[in-house]
Amino acid sequence: MGKKRGVNMNLPQVKDELIQFNEMIFLYNSAMKECKLRLEILRDEYKFVHQYDPIFDIKSRIKSIDSITSKLTKQGKAITVENIEKYVDDIAGIRICCHYSTDIYRIVDLLSGQADIKILNSKDYMNDPKANGYRSYHIILSIPVHLAGRVVPVKVELQMRTTALNSWAILEDILENTYSDYLPEELMREVKECADMLHAVDKRMIRIQDEISQYKKERQ
Repeated sequence: MGKKRGVNMNLPQVKDELIQFNEMIFLYNSAMKECKLRLEILRDEYKFVHQYDPIFDIKSRIKSIDSITSKLTKQGKAITVENIEKYVDDIAGIRICCHYSTDIYRIVDLLSGQADIKILNSKDYMNDPKANGYRSYHIILSIPVHLAGRVVPVKVELQMRTTALNSWAILEDILENTYSDYLPEELMREVKECADMLHAVDKRMIRIQDEISQYKKERQ
């Protein structure tokens, strides 16, 4: 019998890469937990001081290995732990739903005011929506993870939307997946109109909320 042929692999190198990858995912998980905790504390403080909760819901996720490798492949980068950390900003992701767009900017200001959090990048799709009507506020931040004997800064992506526009985004995502080859122009137009209507409703609700707040102050 001939020799069994297989893939020529440097097993110690593969093992070392696997250890590095698992450590990296551990750090991103830890950063996500730290960021969620800070958001919950800010949320509780705001409720205590102002008797109002600016956050409707908080969800988090770690990007799957398939999504990570797909993103690197599209960028033409080799799939290594070093490239993952350098070129993939949304491994740890948190989605925040707020009642109104004004709440989103409150959260941005509160996070930006924390001395050990560094804002690396931000995109304000609330004021500058995408062509399809998508409105959200995206932040890539660096948050410290305190380990035994060292502190490691780790990137976390935050996506902040209003509850109404979050429902719209879910529907738009379903449409994109259903019509993966080509989204009919009529549907594209309707989707954009829905986004614009929801944004208009958000602005009207903010005005109503402001009037209620002003009335309460006058009654005190």
